[in-house]
Amino acid sequence: MSKLLKGDEVIVIAGRDKGKRGSVLKVLPNNRIIVDKINIVKKHQKSDPNNGVAGGIIEKEKSLHISNVAIYNHNSDKADRIGIRTEEDGSKIRFYKSDSQLISQN
Repeated sequence: MSKLLKGDEVIVIAGRDKGKRGSVLKVLPNNRIIVDKINIVKKHQKSDPNNGVAGGIIEKEKSLHISNVAIYNHNSDKADRIGIRTEEDGSKIRFYKSDSQLISQN
């Protein structure tokens, strides 16, 4: 079970977007994630008339390493760490390490 999942609200703790918050759009392999409206870059895109793609400079989100973000705890309004606990029935649940409250499922 991955500690960060799609839809989790995270806060950037390192890099040029430090302090910004956003929700996880996608979890990629190699411990990388894409966060909504974070790490925006400009990409020069060539037009492709066959597929209806216009050319020009577009802005898009690039991936961040998972170590540069932390889950946002609404109770304390701070970044927090995630713990994973196995229940008696074998299911795994995620919780905040600071106050042991369960992380709400999306």
